Amino acid sequence: MWLWETGSVSGAAPEHASDVLAQRTRARLFASLSELARPAQTGELAAVVGLHASGVRLHLERLERAGLVRRERIPQATGRPRDAWTIAPEAPPGGQPPAAYAQLAGWLAQSISPSPLRLRELERAGRRLGAELAPARGKPPAEPAPARGPGGPEEALGRALTALGFAPARAHERPGHTVYRLGGCPYREAVRANQPVVCALHRGITRGLLDVIEPGARVTRFEPRDPDAAGCVIEVAGFPAGERAAPP
Repeated sequence: MWLWETGSVSGAAPEHASDVLAQRTRARLFASLSELARPAQTGELAAVVGLHASGVRLHLERLERAGLVRRERIPQATGRPRDAWTIAPEAPPGGQPPAAYAQLAGWLAQSISPSPLRLRELERAGRRLGAELAPARGKPPAEPAPARGPGGPEEALGRALTALGFAPARAHERPGHTVYRLGGCPYREAVRANQPVVCALHRGITRGLLDVIEPGARVTRFEPRDPDAAGCVIEVAGFPAGERAAPP
């Protein structure tokens, strides 16, 4: 099983988000990652803020210790793995408690009828949104490395779900199928208000991500769970055999 997350630096005391974001460069990096809504590598972020990558990495590590961003290690065909950074699922927008957004999401969810027709409409809308959110073949535009390779689209979907805040863990429970167990629910307040509506939208988003990342793949299982306990299951079949990572 693969976990798409890393913890804080061992032995380092957690830092308060507001203190870390008081520094201008770190605030810009956090805002840039929020706008991208996908993993971004250190060099790409350095270009955004106009600083050297080594200095930007130090700022990102401060954000990581404060629980505002998470780091992934992206294997390369040659050389050392690269760091890719995303907003941590539990990080509040702008470092402030997201109470107003949660309330609005809950109100909107309550206002939508979970009728079969409406749920189909929501899934179609989510599929369009997912296609817009997915970078081509799962790679940021600034990265010239080829998207194909071991684990390419399978890992790309994991990174996309991570960027959306679901903290997925990946496993291979039967041949030809990849299971993502979601460790967090960024929409939990809205799910409490109307789970069928929110989960239909999320199912569509997942299908839209696959439309871009790997058009031949399909969602074969989508099991919502208690949003506070998490553990929702997404099973996907159809990843090319040569691009699936070997089970750990």
